[in-house]
Amino acid sequence: MVKKKGGGNNISKEMTDRHIFKTYNRYPVTFVRGEGVYLWDETGKRYIDFVAGLAVNNVGHCHKDVVKAISDQASKLIHVSNLYYTQPQSELARLMTASSFADRVFFCNSGAEANEAAIKLARRYSRERFGGAKRYEIITMLNSFHGRTMATITATGQKKMQEGFQPLLAGFKHIPFNDLEALKKSFSEKTCAVMIEPIQGEGGVNIPDAGYLEAVGELCREKRVLLIFDEVQTGMGRTGRLFAHEHYNVKPDIMTLAKGLAGGMPIGAMLAREDIASFLPPGSHASTFGGNPVSAAAGIATFKLMSRSLLSNCKSVGKYMIKRLNTLKKRYKFIKDVRGAGLMVAMELDFPGREITMMMLEKGILINCTAERVLRFVPPLMVGKKEVDIVVDALEDIFSSGEL
Repeated sequence: MVKKKGGGNNISKEMTDRHIFKTYNRYPVTFVRGEGVYLWDETGKRYIDFVAGLAVNNVGHCHKDVVKAISDQASKLIHVSNLYYTQPQSELARLMTASSFADRVFFCNSGAEANEAAIKLARRYSRERFGGAKRYEIITMLNSFHGRTMATITATGQKKMQEGFQPLLAGFKHIPFNDLEALKKSFSEKTCAVMIEPIQGEGGVNIPDAGYLEAVGELCREKRVLLIFDEVQTGMGRTGRLFAHEHYNVKPDIMTLAKGLAGGMPIGAMLAREDIASFLPPGSHASTFGGNPVSAAAGIATFKLMSRSLLSNCKSVGKYMIKRLNTLKKRYKFIKDVRGAGLMVAMELDFPGREITMMMLEKGILINCTAERVLRFVPPLMVGKKEVDIVVDALEDIFSSGEL
């Protein structure tokens, strides 16, 4: 077999391109193994991973505790219906409620499903709590991302995600992020909830202004409107706290999680207080695979790994990375901004960044470009300053090469 640079023998690529829907612009590499902050392709080439499965592998690739939990559980019980009780699901729910504002958890399989559940709960709560069908509208933010289902692409404040899928679901209003006046003007007798990412991920790692989220929470309480925090990307330690809203003096009524929740296994969750959760009684919502025993066991192991030292490392290494990226910003005028929280870090350019991600791939480094011009860095939370130095030095090599 002829091996091709950076992508193994390309058999997987050829089969994928022949048999799988072409809904992704995949990079020309096939990964076969992962450990910690590293991945290996079919040729044995090692890569530093600053994508982490799109902020999924927060505890690293194939952490031994997660692998053991998956293996042990798979040898005992892989799946039963949610018509019955299972130990891993109940234990994970206990850990989640003990560590958050919430009293109850609804398990599903993804962030989009968690947000669907939150949308349904908000509408049903408002309909039954306040009477009638007038309160159904949900306010979301421009440049937000909430998922790819029909309801969640409608909630998403990016027209490119919605193209070709009209008519969209009625009852969503999009306003600018970080604009309190716009929020105040957007409330009406139809409003039932505000749905917001504490830090916008896919929209470009957009950070809230000081006091903004607290003011959003106050407005929601004043208007008797539910506050939904989409923490699918920001949750599970990504920003240096277990949940991103812990950086701010505000608690949501409903929160959604997924990505980093189970060490790489598929899972999603919606959390809420008892007085709100009670409005989804038996038969009102369900998920066949939600809280699957294997995914839940992985979630328990992951939750137990969210130690104070790991979160502290996330904060300190994240600050170090922002400091190092800012040294590049001083040297290169095409770098518009460097921003982030914990290990959710971004560098905004004044030109599209896809070419840079390809050049970094050749150097054995994985980074992501979102919002077309924003380089996003979301490595596993145990990453060290050594890996940060390698990544930043590689970026400087590219920036100084004159090839852009």
